[in-house]
Amino acid sequence: MSFKKDKYKIIKQVISKDLALFLYNYLLIKKQVHDTCVKRKYISPFELMLGTLDDAQIPNTYSCYGDIAMETLMLKVQPIMEKETSLKLNPSYTYCRVYKKGDILKRHKDRFSCEISTTMNLGGDDWPIYLEPSGKRGMKGVKVNLKPGDMLVYRGCDLEHWREKFKGDECVQVFLHYNNIATKGSKENMFDKRPHIGLPAWFKNG
Repeated sequence: MSFKKDKYKIIKQVISKDLALFLYNYLLIKKQVHDTCVKRKYISPFELMLGTLDDAQIPNTYSCYGDIAMETLMLKVQPIMEKETSLKLNPSYTYCRVYKKGDILKRHKDRFSCEISTTMNLGGDDWPIYLEPSGKRGMKGVKVNLKPGDMLVYRGCDLEHWREKFKGDECVQVFLHYNNIATKGSKENMFDKRPHIGLPAWFKNG
């Protein structure tokens, strides 16, 4: 499989199962802290530092932008991403979700900050992701199953990708996003236009 030709690539055991389990539990605890703080009104539901349930793509499912641990993982994985894609990359941002039963990720392409992306399985029940390597809308697509520590690298702006209705109870994924240094606008888009990594989304253009 060639990333240059196919625009996607599956990479096994990018991180160890132990590290994947650590990050899986970390995000479950962070979600629990978020839910408790919101329920007891210690923070507003719109406070994003601990995550949110207000995700436009999958409402009422916990997600978090720019978590510091995940952004550190983005930097750790970057040399592997560059080797597997044969591209020099700028780090953009990270996003993670704790999916629940019944969730659906609709077919979509990503914004510029997700030009070169990966979805990494951290744990929970199996939930395949589908993508359409031809770039044509409405095609059947390729089904990809990932185990904890595995990741799918893909051109997020070019390939439609989606997940069908989740029949399990829980699945935790982290998305690591980069830009190709050679792409116009990549330098200006460094860190998703934040001053540095680890900051929430409201720091964009700040």
